[in-house]
Amino acid sequence: MKRAIAIRHVHFEDLGAFAAPLEASGYKIQYCDLGVCDLHTLDPVQPDLLVVLGGPVSVYEEDRYPFLVDELTLLRSRIEAARPTIGICLGAQLIARALGARVYPGPAKEIGWSPLRLTEAGKAGPLRHFANTPVLHWHGDTFDLPEGAQLLASTPLYQHQAFLFGQNVIGFQFHPEADGRAFERWLVGHAVEIASVPGLSVSALRADTSRYSAAAAMCGQRCLLDWLQGLAV
Repeated sequence: MKRAIAIRHVHFEDLGAFAAPLEASGYKIQYCDLGVCDLHTLDPVQPDLLVVLGGPVSVYEEDRYPFLVDELTLLRSRIEAARPTIGICLGAQLIARALGARVYPGPAKEIGWSPLRLTEAGKAGPLRHFANTPVLHWHGDTFDLPEGAQLLASTPLYQHQAFLFGQNVIGFQFHPEADGRAFERWLVGHAVEIASVPGLSVSALRADTSRYSAAAAMCGQRCLLDWLQGLAV
């Protein structure tokens, strides 16, 4: 059985809709929870798949959160070895930083459900499943497109929403894994952030999640399966 390691920063931002297709594809999933798991014990190359999940910290806050340095070191070694790697939200920003790109505050927080604008490369690849489907956004930072990376999707507020680096590294600024089943934990876990954004409504987020999450989760699963099938291993 193949081994998939998921680095998890907060417990409620887990693999979500990605878990079932990974298991169906023969991966045994193991979580590495920050603050519990020692990143120094992870072999950066050995796992068949590494997924770096989201979290409410910024890549450039290494002085406050030294584990970010360890994650970047791990990712640089893994990317250099061209090992299959997925980054979601904070994970995508870490991959971008590991590839030498700048990560910095975005123009405004983008929180809620809205569709992507796919590039031609996005329309031709695994992200085609998200065409015309609202997805969950929950970020306040953005990044420059890494040199050599291929842009797959944008939104009016955030130009870099998804990218490929080679065949084996993909980053999602949005949340393709969101399935809505445990969304109440997001609302509680991010309560302070939600309250800080003018006009952002808990009830509206809850209603939109009920409306859009099932279709988005199905698209996310199809996207993941397509990407897995295209890996160069």
